[in-house]
This record gives sequence, structure tokens and C-alpha cells, in this order.
Amino acid sequence: MKKPILWIVIPCYNEQDVLPVTAPLFLDELQLLIDSEKIDEESRILFVNDGSKDRTWQIISDLSKKDRHFLGIAQSRNRGHQNAVLAGLMEAKGRCDITISIDCDGQDDISAMGKMVEEYRKGCEIVYGVRSSRETDTWFKRTTAQEYYRFLNRMGVEVVYNHADYRLVSSRVLQHFADYHEVNIFLRGMFPLVGFKSTSVYYERHGRIAGQSHYPLRKMLALAIDGITSLSIKPISLIAGTGAIVSLLGFLGILWAIAMAITGNTVAGWASIVCIVCFLGGIQLLSLGIIGEYVGKTYMEAKHRPRYIISERTWEEESPRPGCSQKFDFPDTN
Repeated sequence: MKKPILWIVIPCYNEQDVLPVTAPLFLDELQLLIDSEKIDEESRILFVNDGSKDRTWQIISDLSKKDRHFLGIAQSRNRGHQNAVLAGLMEAKGRCDITISIDCDGQDDISAMGKMVEEYRKGCEIVYGVRSSRETDTWFKRTTAQEYYRFLNRMGVEVVYNHADYRLVSSRVLQHFADYHEVNIFLRGMFPLVGFKSTSVYYERHGRIAGQSHYPLRKMLALAIDGITSLSIKPISLIAGTGAIVSLLGFLGILWAIAMAITGNTVAGWASIVCIVCFLGGIQLLSLGIIGEYVGKTYMEAKHRPRYIISERTWEEESPRPGCSQKFDFPDTN
């Protein structure tokens, strides 16, 4: 089997503190894979600048000038982590055989890439990087994350437990994945939809090497909601089921009220009325909120706006070459 060309896709947002630390680590791992003849020497590391407001893009540009293995693209504005990963994958798909997406904070075990490549050479088109434990997380984050994965599965969303966005994907899969045109994307739930042979590689997740996390609770909740509403309509079905049950209870309540009025057993019921009104009002507002989330996503999908716009590249742009095995010419800066 010939040596595959690998592109490591790394999204970056305001990573000026951590990038100088982790970039050499990524290069060392890439060189190790090349020296062990697992991948072709034309393999590259692609940084995706997601509209950073600090010196991230300048650091990426400097890295690309120092070593030909470093490449970079910049989005025209911040569009979020998922769109940044997608931009890198679509940029790479016609210029390599396999891609590995990974965050630049150094928390994911870089050495697991070798195992991923080995699984690809055995015939797997997608290799998921899965955390073997969550001991480095706080109790709150560990508990909520585990319940979230279980909830996704109950909602009918096919995801790999404890997998985020550290994965190997072949260019063959990416060619088919390009046919998915959703504006609201949740990559960890979309790749299982493509199919093809897949497996998982387990690794220990470490603490962030430097800098601050750019994924606060607000963004984590937004991603969680996107994961459910982008890939499942089961919440709508639950609303319909809840509505049917509440309607049945309401009908029984009407019969009970009529029976009490006929028999003359009616009494003042302020507390019960208030409870019923509050309950029904809450159910209605919650249902409207869930339906509104789907309506909003339908609205965005109907507009069909671009999911990313590349404003700059560290190399001179040319059309991607067809196929997965042809080399891509970049100036040798070594």
C-alpha cells in the first residue's frame, strides 16, 4: 500500500498564547510519521484562523514561512469552531488522501495520530478519537457531558460516545460529505451519517497547555442545542405526544367539572386553577420555543448562505487537483 498524504486540520481562534507551544509538537509528530514511512513526505499541517482578534494569523503566517509543512487559511470573520473545521476539511479534501482534525490547545493526545493512520491502512475510512476517561474534567462538566451523549442517542442522533472533533477522515469520505449542504452543522453527528467502515482509537485527554478556553458554558449549551435540532426531529414528536396527553387530561377534567356541577359538589378552587394555568402556560411556551428553534434553522437553511469564506491563504491559490493521490505544489521555504 502506498504511503498516504496526510493533512492535519487545526482550527484556531485567539490562540496566540498556545500556538507557539503546540505547533512544534504537531510538526514533530508529522515528521515522526513521515520518518516511520506511515505517511508521504508531502503531508501538511493546515491551520484555520477563525477570525481571531489577536496575533494568531501573524503566527500562522510566520510558521508557514519557516517550514513548508505549515500552511494556513484565514476566514473572513469568526464563524465558529464547526465551520472552521469544515473549511479546513473542504480545503484539504482534493489535495490529500486523509485528514486528521484536532484542536490546537494540546489537550488531545497527538501521539494517537499514529494509531489512526494504522487503522486507515487496515481499511477504515473514518477513525474516531475517543477519550478513555474524563478525569481531567470538573464534576459538573463530566456529568453533563455524559448525560448529553446519552440524551443525543435517545433523541435519535447517532454519535460516538466521548468523541468530539478529533478524527481521521479519508478523502473518499470527504468527497461524499461535500454533498451535505446544511448551514447548521454538527460534525460529530454528521460523519456517522455518511457511512463507510469506521473504528475508534482511545486516548487520555490532558489539560490545556497554555491560554484560556474559548468554549464557555454558553457556547457549550449552544452546541448541544444545535446537535439535537440539526439532526433530529424527535423533540417535535415529543411535543405532539405531550400535547395529546395534556389534551386528554383536559378533556377528563372537563368531564369531571361537569359531573361536579351537576351533583352540586363544586367548591372554590383558586389554587388548583392557578396551578393548572401555570402548568399549561409553561408547556405552551416551552413547545413554542422548541418549534421556534426549528423554524429559525429552517429559515437559515432556506437562505443557503455560505458556511465559510476564505479571505487569505499562506500559499498562492490554485484549483484543487482531482483524485486523492496527486501531490500539491507549494514553494519550498526550508
